[in-house]
This record gives sequence, structure tokens and C-alpha cells, in this order.
Amino acid sequence: MKIGFDGMGGDHGPKETVKGAIDALSLISSTIVIYGDETKINNELNKYKYDLPRIEVVHTTEVIENDDKPVKAIKSKDDSSMVVGLKALRKGEIDAFVSAGNTGALLAGGLLKVGRIKGISRPALCTIYPTMVGASVLVDAGANAECKSRNLIEFAYMGSMYAEKVVGIKNPKVALVNIGAEDTKGTPLYIETHQLLKETDLNFVGNVEGRDVPSGNVDVIVADGFTGNIILKLTEGVALQLVSGLKTQIMKNTIGKIGGLLLKNNLSDFKKLLDYTEYGGAPLLGLNGLVVKAHGSSNAKAFMNAIKYAQIGLDSHLIEEIKQKVASFPKAEMNEAQETEA
Repeated sequence: MKIGFDGMGGDHGPKETVKGAIDALSLISSTIVIYGDETKINNELNKYKYDLPRIEVVHTTEVIENDDKPVKAIKSKDDSSMVVGLKALRKGEIDAFVSAGNTGALLAGGLLKVGRIKGISRPALCTIYPTMVGASVLVDAGANAECKSRNLIEFAYMGSMYAEKVVGIKNPKVALVNIGAEDTKGTPLYIETHQLLKETDLNFVGNVEGRDVPSGNVDVIVADGFTGNIILKLTEGVALQLVSGLKTQIMKNTIGKIGGLLLKNNLSDFKKLLDYTEYGGAPLLGLNGLVVKAHGSSNAKAFMNAIKYAQIGLDSHLIEEIKQKVASFPKAEMNEAQETEA
């Protein structure tokens, strides 16, 4: 298998992207195909010793920037590292594609160049969400600001399959983000979605309030992209402030410094639990191919783990499993999804 990689994507490409690709080789079985400026990428590759046949470079002349308008960039920058990689995925030249580039452009490019799975109305960002007992899955993490109940049902199914196939959670508990645990809480959309989820074959456990999301009591957290993105960014912000504040307090005086030394390993484990680089990226589930969005500020470690999770997604046949599940939906549900697509 081959995993395509946007060598120019993110804030630190190609320096960190190349190092991340090389570090990932020991964790995966696939060849990595790096798309981008051949000279810049080879200059970075030449700094390392690695299994030469397992990294290929495809030269591209353009880069989609963070401030580019997504659809315009995908249509006008045909020789960008992102567009060439997505085209290769559609043609079957690679089996997955990882990028830390412009999120809107990657979503637009996924839709325009790769296409959706038949029966899925909208793709969703599905990210691993660190909790106090391990990891849950948050879906949608920002791809769809406005949703219908049908979309949320699809997100729940795809998130559940990702949790089981990639994260390794058996029979994952699925919950709908809401302002209360009762069936009658929330907007009409969420009340309707709650009732529909109860009628599915998912392990649906009801609503989950924002304060309970980090507890890890549920495995799949379902939300529209607007709400999901706020949850994700708020959690990242609180985690950063918590670690920074804790460090400040420890360094205040000698007693604190001594206590910090005694707790060094425990604090390191706690910081690791909250570190997004441990999880790498979020797949855009619902596309007709495996596309993984890495964090824009990713370092080599984050890229390495994004590629590792892409390999797990391929090994578990995640996209094929989603296709089979969608094909088993009742005809009425399929018609509704197709009407949404139209």
C-alpha cells in the first residue's frame, strides 16, 4: 500500500513533514509518497538515513496557503501538493492521503476530487478526543456548521466504526452532545436526533452534557461541526492553560520545585494524555477514500502519528466497512441521504 503525504502542508512543512514521514516508516508497512517541491523535500530527506525505496517524491509547483479561499484554491491551484495528492487517491495511485494544509480546502478538495461514499450526505471530521480514562472519538469536529438529523445519524455510525476499527474500542458507547441528559432537552434538531438514535442498532446511551465530555464515560461524542469544533478548541485551550498554570505554581518556590521533581513522571504522563501530537490527525469520514487532516501546527511527532493512524485505517478496511454499512441502511434512509446530496 501507499500513503500519500502533503509535504508542503502545515506551518512547518517541509522540515517537520519530512522528518515525520521518516519517523513513521518504522511504524507502518506502506510506502510514503510525498507531494511538494522536489528540491526542498529532497534537501530535507538528505539529512537522514532511511529505507530509500519506501519514500517517493512527486514534484508539484504550487502550495495552497491558509488564507486561500478553499474552493477557489482547489480549482485554480491544480498543481498544488494537496490537489495532486487528492487526485492520486481518486485514481487509486495511493491508498490514503494525509495533509496539514488548509482545512476548508482539504474538505472542498475531498468532495470535488475524491467524492463522497454513495448514501453519505456529508463527510465529517472525526478526531480522537483525550479523556481522563483514555480516548474517545469526537465527530463532527468542524466540517459542518449546520446539520440535519440525518447527518448526525451518519456521523454517529461513522464515529462508532472509527472508534471500534481504529481506536480499538469494542461496542463503543455513543452519546449526543446536548444541554441536558433528558430526551426532551435541546433544540428540535437534537430532540429529533435523540429519538432517531434510540431506534438504531448503535450502542446509544443518550445525551452527554459538555461538563461530562472529558470524563470518558462515553466513547463516541456526536455533535454538529459548530458545536464539536468549540468543544475541541475549548478543551485544547483549557489543557494548555492548565499545564502552564501548574508549571507556574510549581516553580514559585523551593518547596514547589522539590514537589515538582517528585511528581515529574506523573506530570509527564498527564501532559502526554492531553497532547494532540499523540493522535496526529482526524480523518474526513464519508469520502470515497481515506483522507486524514493533521493539525496545522503539527510537528514531526504529530505527522508521524497521523501517518500511523492512516495505516491503521487502511489495515482495518475502515472505508470499505463504512460503505458496507451504508449499503445496509433501509431504502428510506438512503433516499433521504441522496436527496440531501442533491
